[in-house]
Amino acid sequence: MRLVELEDGESTMPTAVFFRADTPSTQFEAERHYGRAAIAAYVDGHEGRLMRSLKSILGSSLLDQATDIGAGRNVRYRDVLAGILRHLKLQAEASAGRPLTRAVLGRPVYFVDDDPARDASAQAALEQAARAVGFQEVQFQYEPLAAALDLELRLDRERRVLVADIGGGTSDFSLVRLGPARRGRVDRQDDILANHGVHRAGTDFDRQVSLAAIMPLLGYRSRRAPPRGAPPDADMAEVPSAIYFDLASWHLINTVYAPARLAELRSMRDWYRDPAHPRRLLAVLVDRLGHALAARAEAAKIQVAQQGQADIELAELEPGLQQHLATATAAEALAGEIEAIEAAALETVRRAGVAPVEVDAIYFTGGSTGFTPLVERIAARFPGAERALGDRFASVALGLGEHARVVFGDG
Repeated sequence: MRLVELEDGESTMPTAVFFRADTPSTQFEAERHYGRAAIAAYVDGHEGRLMRSLKSILGSSLLDQATDIGAGRNVRYRDVLAGILRHLKLQAEASAGRPLTRAVLGRPVYFVDDDPARDASAQAALEQAARAVGFQEVQFQYEPLAAALDLELRLDRERRVLVADIGGGTSDFSLVRLGPARRGRVDRQDDILANHGVHRAGTDFDRQVSLAAIMPLLGYRSRRAPPRGAPPDADMAEVPSAIYFDLASWHLINTVYAPARLAELRSMRDWYRDPAHPRRLLAVLVDRLGHALAARAEAAKIQVAQQGQADIELAELEPGLQQHLATATAAEALAGEIEAIEAAALETVRRAGVAPVEVDAIYFTGGSTGFTPLVERIAARFPGAERALGDRFASVALGLGEHARVVFGDG
């Protein structure tokens, strides 16, 4: 079994699609971009509509609604979902050199919490989309079980395993039963003892690092200049923070480039005590550097985790400008996010009626589990648990492939 190359030599692809608003109707399909290409088109400022995290609409009334994609055109969410599946199917067929008619799809433990009817409807809609693009046989497997399948293959007895799937947008935990006697079962719903999650993960870490280390250089949390005639050290309110929060939030960055926002900021230049702050902030907006700053924050987060400190180079804002990020500063900035994720892990085992000391192993997967301080904090809560690290980006896909062997055979 092998992973298919999906784009630019990568075997994984962000679930994203971008519709170019300036595309002539006769060329509509040619200007629908997927994965990294979709995100790049959005970051580059092309007119259009970026859609991400489409799995969240399954089980909702939005699925059959249409959404505007610019230039007077719209598309149904259901068709967007099918389009992504069709794109992946074509990539896989090109790699295999033959048509593919069978598929195992991953699904979360719950598409919709506490609503079995809507949850079943969500899976049915995903299956319908898969059949619409040409899959004739469709099976499902729970993503936490798929993620930890490589660990299960190594077990010689039944174990209770906490699967920690921490990505860019959410941190999801599942307490599952794994073992050699369960390995070949097709229906494993009763092997999931509990599930819980929070909308806190990697992009939230990047946002907090940006607010702590980069945005202060642009005036975040600085005090307004005193009015004429007032003492220079007069106690004044902070400058408005909204633009800094938007600049630090990946999905909102493009909104700060709107002419109205730029005009508003220019009218506020005299509010700042330090003239360097509005000058740098204007440079970010005029030169559209928001996503570059977000990338610097992400790189600094990783470097601090690995080396204990980071120097963030910002010469494009001002020659020689840089910011030092120390471990203590990063820890303070990320404390709230890590505590929320840690609490979700503990809540998961509580819901299963299991004490933390009774967890046999923790299986870490998802891109943000490369952030060592987070892994250490979670592991410390389960002192008797063996620690296992999966493929951070592909463990679910690999597990689904192995499950396909069980349900479809090697052919």
